[in-house]
Amino acid sequence: MVTADTHPGESLSREHTYYVAGHRGMVGSALVRALKGAGCENILTAGSSEVDLRDQSAAVQFVADHRPDVMLIAAAKVGGIHANSTYPADFLYDNLMIASNLIEAARRNGVERVLFLGSSCIYPKFAEQPIRESSLLTGPLEATNEAYAIAKIAGLKLCEFYRRQHGCLYHSAMPCNLYGPGDNYHPENSHVIPALIRRFHEAKMEGAESVVMWGTGTPLREFLFADDLAEACLHLLTLKDPPSLVNVGAGTDVTIQHLAGLVAETVGYEGRIENDSSKPDGTPRKLMDSSLIHSLGWKPSTSLEDGLKTAYQDFLTHHADRVASVEQASG
Repeated sequence: MVTADTHPGESLSREHTYYVAGHRGMVGSALVRALKGAGCENILTAGSSEVDLRDQSAAVQFVADHRPDVMLIAAAKVGGIHANSTYPADFLYDNLMIASNLIEAARRNGVERVLFLGSSCIYPKFAEQPIRESSLLTGPLEATNEAYAIAKIAGLKLCEFYRRQHGCLYHSAMPCNLYGPGDNYHPENSHVIPALIRRFHEAKMEGAESVVMWGTGTPLREFLFADDLAEACLHLLTLKDPPSLVNVGAGTDVTIQHLAGLVAETVGYEGRIENDSSKPDGTPRKLMDSSLIHSLGWKPSTSLEDGLKTAYQDFLTHHADRVASVEQASG
């Protein structure tokens, strides 16, 4: 049971070694920034060329060699509706292996604490809104990302059961839709915000009169800036008895149509926004109940408008030139 006693009144230990799995991704890089900002200098990272986390022996050996005190699992194969629908076997297998191998490697090598990061897609498609942690496994999943969701459910349940059976302090956080620096801007395999940023930027550069958006624009979605999630994770690591599963969300949602308008305004695109209703909308609404983590002392600090400005600046700095060069080569 989570009570006020879970607040230890102490900051994150700067003496510990923190292994951030998936440090090159949007969430992992935000975790590294947050740890450095908290004064933690012993941060362990490794790219896929150094260790293939889908290989159990390699994952176990890596953890055995480095012996981190804390493991934050942000490593995952991720993508939007198109990618999840097209490559479900890859999403299920890769994410099952990553979660299973790292959690077992942590147990075998005495890692004191593991924080596993999942996604709001673990919840049933038609869960009562806002979605509480207790909604898990109470109904069918959204079909377009079922494979990814099943892998994430397996990972959080591994943490829950390792904690119950072995006494390991392994727990999970389920964020809502994330965006921010380091996002994936692939034209087909990206999530909604980076996809819209790229699309509106290209339309602006081309002088296009209109941009076509998938779906009706009516679904409601909740978005959290990646650095806010990282701060939530660090906060959870200071709790002596954290909940096994906790939602991490912004607490408010917007329609995709409204979001598109905000992104267009941020990018400076002034053309029309048209809808292709033949494309899937996905879940009608996904707003998470984040009252538990709010009661434990954390709330987000970045507005959607400010976060979009930061995300677009990151796109301009790290991705815009690459996008333009690829399009010129293909043209």
